[in-house]
Amino acid sequence: MKQLIQNFKTGELYVDEVPLPSLSTGLVLVENKFSLISSGTERGTVKVAQASLLGKAKQRPDLVAQVLQNIRKEGISATLKKVQTKLDSLKALGYSSSGVVMVSMDNRGLFQPGDRVACAGQDYASHAEVVSVPQNLVARIPDNVSFEEAAFTTLGAITLQGVRQAEPRLGENVCVIGLGLLGQLTCQLLRANGCQVLGIDLSDRLVTLAQQHSADKSINRSQADVIKICDSFTNGFGFDSIIITAAAPTNDPIELAAEISRKKGKVIVVGSVKMDIPRDPHFYRKELDLKMSCSYGPGRYDSNYEEDGHDYPLAYVRWTEQRNMEAFLSLIAKGHVNLKPLITHNFDIDDAEKAFDIVLGKTQEPHIGILLRYPDNATKTNSIVHLNLLLKSKESVIQVGMIGAGSFAQSYLLPNIKALGAVMHTVSNARGITSKNVAQKFGFAHSSSSQEDVLKSTEINAVFIATPHNSHASLTSAALRAGKSVFVEKPLSIDEKGLEEVIAAKGESKGVLMVGFNRRFSSAAREVRKKVAGLGEPLVMNFRVNAGIIPKDNWIQKLEIGGGRIIGEMCHFFDLMQFLSDSLPVKVSAEAIQTTNDKYVNQDNVVVSIKFKNGSIGTLTYVSNGDASMPKEMLEVFCGGLACVIHDFKKVNFFEKGKEVKLECNGKGHREEVNAFLEAVQMGKSDPISFESVVATTRLSFKVIESLQTGLPQLIN
Repeated sequence: MKQLIQNFKTGELYVDEVPLPSLSTGLVLVENKFSLISSGTERGTVKVAQASLLGKAKQRPDLVAQVLQNIRKEGISATLKKVQTKLDSLKALGYSSSGVVMVSMDNRGLFQPGDRVACAGQDYASHAEVVSVPQNLVARIPDNVSFEEAAFTTLGAITLQGVRQAEPRLGENVCVIGLGLLGQLTCQLLRANGCQVLGIDLSDRLVTLAQQHSADKSINRSQADVIKICDSFTNGFGFDSIIITAAAPTNDPIELAAEISRKKGKVIVVGSVKMDIPRDPHFYRKELDLKMSCSYGPGRYDSNYEEDGHDYPLAYVRWTEQRNMEAFLSLIAKGHVNLKPLITHNFDIDDAEKAFDIVLGKTQEPHIGILLRYPDNATKTNSIVHLNLLLKSKESVIQVGMIGAGSFAQSYLLPNIKALGAVMHTVSNARGITSKNVAQKFGFAHSSSSQEDVLKSTEINAVFIATPHNSHASLTSAALRAGKSVFVEKPLSIDEKGLEEVIAAKGESKGVLMVGFNRRFSSAAREVRKKVAGLGEPLVMNFRVNAGIIPKDNWIQKLEIGGGRIIGEMCHFFDLMQFLSDSLPVKVSAEAIQTTNDKYVNQDNVVVSIKFKNGSIGTLTYVSNGDASMPKEMLEVFCGGLACVIHDFKKVNFFEKGKEVKLECNGKGHREEVNAFLEAVQMGKSDPISFESVVATTRLSFKVIESLQTGLPQLIN
């Protein structure tokens, strides 16, 4: 299918063929008919991408702060890899579209193939022939509303939320500052609500448009008598509320709003404006209310609502994102909103670059509502795109298929796979644009949005899996049964049922199975293992991990998806203890903090004690309530008169016979683990980590949770 995309590193904007987005539970696959360019928002997005690296940094100081924090945590080299991965990516544009449902997997059965729907959401309702949209960001279009009109729905929901924040009453005087698309829609909604509306803008063209179709009166901000006109419009009382829909780098909209407001009036900020709030004379003396309007409405930025499809009860949250969308469509159907005067351009998707030349000012044309149109196209059914790259000889080489290609895979797996000489055959990712980007970046011959294109390929003999944790077990089992070797990121499974499935599949397969427990392959861990291996004594291991907080709404914390941090992350450290002790765990007990602070997850702050078969013992202290400036990982190992300390896998201190020896190390073993897997596949060797050990690590993580639940030690079979 065709999609408008932008290279975030170079700023290049173009239409290209990408695989269809995938469909899963809670999503609706829609064939777009039209999408709306939100000139203000998308102009800003494109300009950031087209800026230099320094320019990007100036425009996104929040991201610069994240980079600096990551440098302190992981070092310059690892941080540069992450930054490069983020920069060298393709970005989807657009967030408001309309079309026809192709297939729906919404869990309430609201949408059927053939339904006419409006769609919302950045990275969902994109400028593309086909989009996959979460069910709560889809609304059915009334019969008398056209696809062109319905494409405005997302912008309509934004304006509705701004108006709702103002709580306007019949007959009230309301001022709208900024008469772009959001401002024009806001004026129309306010008039439909029975308000007297005055609009203000710097553009004579937009002022005239509002005067003709949207507002009771509109004026240019540059007029000398603006305050007098506002005073006359309100009979000297001032406006009951002012809604700011402008996008401005100055403080003028905020200051003007305060000046023209009545005492105890309301100022609502919808647009992106500077907010240096002057206390005197107006905000303080008039006791003004200042409110922010959050995008489409309640549900925005809540992954439980947007991604997981959990709705808010109508009795408690009357207006959500979806209900705002439905309400706006109803207003169009009843004739209370007139969109036709706001449509200035209509381009085919193939001419999208011309449309953005207008948005960016390269082509000087008056504009406000610019639509992209999508004709019927047979390629809309393709889940795979062939990049016409020549694969190397298929004799005695590894043909790699990649399932899941997020930032981790791009930073730690794919660079090493490519550097070690494997053939990059097919990459599959749920978002077609990501799949296409990764294929181009790492030299894959094919990009796909379907996992089946990897699993069913007769040429691929090695599959790398880096998807959300809940899919690891099923994908691993399917790949093994398809006769392929598998490298799956940790964890192997998030539950016992999935683990049993993998055990059964492994018993039927001759393929190599590797789980991404990289730390055992690091030079630091290998050096310690060499030191303790010849002593013939059990180990005492004390592992401290200052892991940092992960918000509760992150997918890792959702037990049905990520399994939580005990299963999803602590398994790393359980595996390393097995490696160093060269023994399997037999018993475990665990204790977690008990706090009423909702910021923290109790099980993310835990002490785990493990006994191993050969008499070794290990303690893991894993915390999320520490400070990020402290190094993340430290491991102490004691054995037969020897003491070793691993510092963040950057260096190791050995204490032996009254002397200290320091050893500098580099890396946490990502390259080495990939090399071990590829070598095992190439040379027909056994699994780099014994399957018995992998299963024991997985079961150990399950038993830690059981110990926390029961308060009792747990035996490990």
